[in-house]
Amino acid sequence: MNRLAFAGICAGLMFLPGALQAETLYVSNERGDSITVIDAASRAVVATWPVGGRPRGITVSKDGRYIYVCASADHAVQVIDRATGKVVADLPSGQDPEQFFLSRDGAMLFIANEDNAALTAVDLKTRTVAFQVDVGGEPEGVAQSPDSRWIAVTSEEDNVVNWIDSRSHEMIGETPTDLRPRHVEFTGDGKELWIAAEVGGTVQIADPATRKIVATLHFAIPGIPEHRILPCGIRFTPDGKTAIVALGRADHVALVDVATRKVRAYVPVGRRIWHLAVSADGAFAYTADGLSDQVSVIDLANARAVATVPTGAAPWGIAIAP
Repeated sequence: MNRLAFAGICAGLMFLPGALQAETLYVSNERGDSITVIDAASRAVVATWPVGGRPRGITVSKDGRYIYVCASADHAVQVIDRATGKVVADLPSGQDPEQFFLSRDGAMLFIANEDNAALTAVDLKTRTVAFQVDVGGEPEGVAQSPDSRWIAVTSEEDNVVNWIDSRSHEMIGETPTDLRPRHVEFTGDGKELWIAAEVGGTVQIADPATRKIVATLHFAIPGIPEHRILPCGIRFTPDGKTAIVALGRADHVALVDVATRKVRAYVPVGRRIWHLAVSADGAFAYTADGLSDQVSVIDLANARAVATVPTGAAPWGIAIAP
C-alpha cells in the first residue's frame, strides 16, 4: 500500500463514529478521599488519584488542564493537574464547600459553602476570592444562567432558591421550593431552571424571568416506596430534549421529556444515585452509584443500563471531558 492510500485510510478513521467521542470520566469518591479516572470508550479504570477529605462537587476547567474538586472536609476546592493527577493548589473556598459551578466564561468558580451560608466566587487566574454573597442556610446546588445574568443557589435549610445578579453581586430575591432543594440546572436556552427538591420528592421548574415556580414534576416507580424517591442531580442531553434525574435511594434515574415534562422511562441502576454526567454525543449517561461503589453506564436511546465500572468508596459526582 502506498503512503497516499495509507494516509487516506487514517484520515477516514479519524471521522468514524466514536473516533471523536474519546472521553474520560472523573468520579469523586466521598468516603474514599479519591478520584477514579475512567476511560469511557473501554469502560476501564485507568487511575485513582488521592485528594482531600470528603470530595464531592467536581468539574473540568475550560481549557481542559485542571480538575476542580470540593474537598469538603478540608474546607478547600483543590486544583488537580489533569496530566499528572497531582494536587497543585487549594482555592480559598470558605467552609464546607459541597458543589460549585464553573462560570460560563471559565474565569470563576461559584462555590456553595454549606457551613457559613454563603456563595464564594473565586477568580481562577489569581486564585483569590473575587466576592462573597450571603445566602440561605445550607446552600448546595449552584448554577449560572446561559446568558450569565443569574447565579442560582439552593438553600436546603430554608427551602428556597436564591437569585444573585452576576453583575452587581447582590441577591435579588428568593423562590420558595419543596423540601430540601439539592441541585439546580438551567435549560440550554435559559428559559427554565430545574430544581431537585430531595425530601420533597419532586423536581420543580422556575421561570427565570419571574422567578416563580411554573411546574412541579412527581415520580412514581412500581415497587419503590415514595419516601425513597429523593431527586438530586439533573443533567440535560446536548439536544436539550431529555432531562436525566437521579432519584437517590430509589436506585433509579428518570428520563424526562423536557417539552412535555413527562417521564418517558425509569432506569434501574446501582444504589443511592447522587449525580451524573452525559456524553458529548448524548448517547450515554453515567451515574455515581454511591452505595454500590460504581458508575452505571446508561444507553439513553434504549433506556437501560448496559455496564458498570468500579470506583472508590461512595462515588458522589462525575465530570466528563474529551
